[in-house]
Amino acid sequence: MFEKFTEKALQIVTGAQKLAEENNFIEIYPEHILIAFIAQKSCFSTKLLSMSKISLDKVVEQAVANIENKKSTKKVDIIGFSEPAKLILKNSFDLAKQAKSGSITTEHLFLSMIKDINSPVSQLLGNLDFDTEKAKTVLGRLFEKRTKKNEHPEGILPKRYESEEYSKVLSIIEEPDSKSIFDHAVAKLTASNYEILGTEQIVQSILEDSNSDISKILAEYGINLDSYGEKLKEMTSRTAEYEEKQIIFTPNAFKTILLAIETAKELGEATVKPEHIILGVIKAKSGIAYNIFKGLKVNDDDLAHRIIKPIEKQMPETLTILRLAKNEARRLGRNIVGSELILLGIIAESVGIGATVLSKLGINIKDARNEVEKLIGYGDKYSDTEIIFSKRAKLILERAAKKAKKHNLKMISSANLLWAITKEPTSLAMRVLENLGADTVEITQGILKELHEC
Repeated sequence: MFEKFTEKALQIVTGAQKLAEENNFIEIYPEHILIAFIAQKSCFSTKLLSMSKISLDKVVEQAVANIENKKSTKKVDIIGFSEPAKLILKNSFDLAKQAKSGSITTEHLFLSMIKDINSPVSQLLGNLDFDTEKAKTVLGRLFEKRTKKNEHPEGILPKRYESEEYSKVLSIIEEPDSKSIFDHAVAKLTASNYEILGTEQIVQSILEDSNSDISKILAEYGINLDSYGEKLKEMTSRTAEYEEKQIIFTPNAFKTILLAIETAKELGEATVKPEHIILGVIKAKSGIAYNIFKGLKVNDDDLAHRIIKPIEKQMPETLTILRLAKNEARRLGRNIVGSELILLGIIAESVGIGATVLSKLGINIKDARNEVEKLIGYGDKYSDTEIIFSKRAKLILERAAKKAKKHNLKMISSANLLWAITKEPTSLAMRVLENLGADTVEITQGILKELHEC
């Protein structure tokens, strides 16, 4: 559960644990969580208490008095949560789920403490004349507002398999960087008496080239052809591969390859490589290959970081642009990167052809930011969820990758990205550019001119 907590919410929980430990409690009580809340002065719920003109010192004093008789004289190795504290954690999880939030925030925690009028925290605050019903209403409106603000005009891709996605998966089979892998994987089907390609054959084929960079990285984590093969023999069933319908790939292999394609683009690469497939396996978190990784006790985050690190060192142009775009999303309190934020990333990157073209058209980061703010405004600054790409942003990345491949380029450039934006005339990015006095013809001619002079 705790992996879903935002950093601030987790600090409150660990703060409550520390309080209990330092003061000889064998369990964590709701009052410990309340005291830890007040110590976290920057969260919205603490501001609610302050706005109610309640003395925070008085709240802490009363909370300490309530649990003074629950101290223990004996020391314990592990301090657990009391039943009322467990209920707070469960309620916060349920509230986040109801609000369709990807994370449990400090507000979910606070609302779960005052949700029941008979809870220790509700009674404590009620005795100090805090209006818990009003607080519930305010927090409810905040969740509703946050949900609306996190919506993006360009939308997000639906989580389903579509025919165009199937075409994407089939297209990478013929790419030079992945063709041999799939050829070997398909060859294994006859030997294994299967007719549908799964993640286990794909990863096994990657491991067969022991001299490749990705094989060497996997070997550091105990994943080699022998260890992988031994674990594969233990898998007597393919049920982990089937979650939906049967196709030429198992559904999990299909999902893994789609994630590999997305990952390649987000890392600025036009073609899918074995590294991206392994990252796809890690992101999918399902299927036989992933289960083997878990069986070999591989840490997902460590392996992903190890794979991405050498790619980052090359400083791909598009990777830099997308990171800058995500920074713009954080600045605006949003968790969705749309075409307009990719445009800001192109400008902020400053040295690529895309930025050069826009600079010569008199477009600068300050003016572009102002236009973006007019179009989408600011989101909820308390939102702390994973940053994702809008449907339009994903289409731009896909179009840019196709353009790069057409010209036999392995990396997606800022010129490819800017060109792709011009092919989406109704995008927010184009609205920003038009508001700043630039049109499609000027931009495409500028790109051609810069490419010709390179």
